[in-house]
Amino acid sequence: MHFSAKRLSICAMRSLKGAASVTRAGERFRLSRRMTSRSANTIGFTAILLWSLLALFTAASGLMPPFQLAAITFLIGGLCGTAVLLVRGTRAGVLSQPAVVWLLGVGGLFGYHALYFAALRMAPPADAGLICYLWPLLIVLFSSLLPGERLHGLTVAGAILGFLGVIVLVSGRGAIDIRAEYAFGYLCAGAAAFVWAGYSVLSRRFGQVPTDAVAGFCLATSLLSFVCHLLFETTLWPSRSTEWLAILALGIGPVGAAFYAWDIGMKRGDIRLLGVASYAAPVLSTLVLVLAGYAEPTASLALACTLIVSGALLATAAGRRVRA
Repeated sequence: MHFSAKRLSICAMRSLKGAASVTRAGERFRLSRRMTSRSANTIGFTAILLWSLLALFTAASGLMPPFQLAAITFLIGGLCGTAVLLVRGTRAGVLSQPAVVWLLGVGGLFGYHALYFAALRMAPPADAGLICYLWPLLIVLFSSLLPGERLHGLTVAGAILGFLGVIVLVSGRGAIDIRAEYAFGYLCAGAAAFVWAGYSVLSRRFGQVPTDAVAGFCLATSLLSFVCHLLFETTLWPSRSTEWLAILALGIGPVGAAFYAWDIGMKRGDIRLLGVASYAAPVLSTLVLVLAGYAEPTASLALACTLIVSGALLATAAGRRVRA
């Protein structure tokens, strides 16, 4: 089914407005001396909402190879962040960070996507996606290693419920087919989950690094993706204006503002709550695809929603007990 230009334009405009809201919110919180955990959580939730549009815009972007698409969209995301720096008059020195910070930032963004793309090539997409979506659970578990953080049993239970929701969602499509021949692809998917969870949690240890530095990480990721594209892929350009519009929306929203918002959430918000809430992304993504006409509503989708919402409520209750 072809995606109508009008419907795509509406979704793209909403994504752009959401990205602009993140930018304005980030600016207000940057100017304030203290950011509350609740405010940072709100910004982190915005990243999850933007990621729920990832599948829609990717499907609408045509047949562009993954590394080529990553190179273009991360370039857009990086340039948007750089433009904000210039408009605010922020010194370029904000990008002058220690090597370990660059290793963490670029390793997280590029490493995750490179491993995920490799997993998709060497294993069925449904299987790879399911294994990769261990990262929210890993974030919850890894967060206990941070100074001053405590892991509550309700939080772990909420994360497990969220993962079960993803299993129900994927298995409802009848697409899971675990085989030994796909072992290396599964390994890449698992490594991608560890890389993203590690990047997310370790960002907390570098809380003094401004979120503006993410612009540099995006630009470096774009460059590395372009190199991989030249080495492993054949260039394929969009054939319709709606495909270009989808690519632009990807770069500004799910592959742009979302990473800036996630950085704020990880550094200032409740890591465990955001980790559990991340399981909402695949369900919201499916709901968006249903509304756009790319998928049909199913009982498994409803059950997945129930499990993930229940998991989020458990994590929220755990957070309140810890603060009490």
